[in-house]
Amino acid sequence: FRAKAEALSSTTDEVAGLSDAPAAVARYLADRELAGQLVVAPALKALDWAAAGLQVALRGARDADRVGVTGCDFAIAETGTILLLSAPDCPPTVSLLPETHIALVPASRVLPSIEDVLARLRAGGGELPRALNFISGPSRTGDIEQTIVLGAHGPCAVHLLIYRD
Repeated sequence: FRAKAEALSSTTDEVAGLSDAPAAVARYLADRELAGQLVVAPALKALDWAAAGLQVALRGARDADRVGVTGCDFAIAETGTILLLSAPDCPPTVSLLPETHIALVPASRVLPSIEDVLARLRAGGGELPRALNFISGPSRTGDIEQTIVLGAHGPCAVHLLIYRD
């Protein structure tokens, strides 16, 4: 998964557990001089962001937000793709509007293929949410002189923080 994600211009890191995520996010932001407030999906409100020295807004993202942090419902090893299911506590804007998207990826949710992910979703029963967002690295386009430009229609940086769960 990591090799495929990095081939798609995502960066990756690994931590021992979910509780280590805020400190790892703070290090990532400091290394890239991305100080300031970040928007965090409300589903992650239980994490101790303040102990890591981070000021967070638990809400959907707005145009001015530079960094968004989400969880991750599934990850696809063969493509380096993550899947986010929309929900009231995980608004899609957090992964789509900010220049930098950081996703917290549980290692147990990294599955071999999209078929495995779809089988797991079907087995879960119930209806699918209104939006399933498959994210394969930073947004990109090759419209201008066939030169790849990152961040054309969404985040120009995607960081995947994998944790053991």
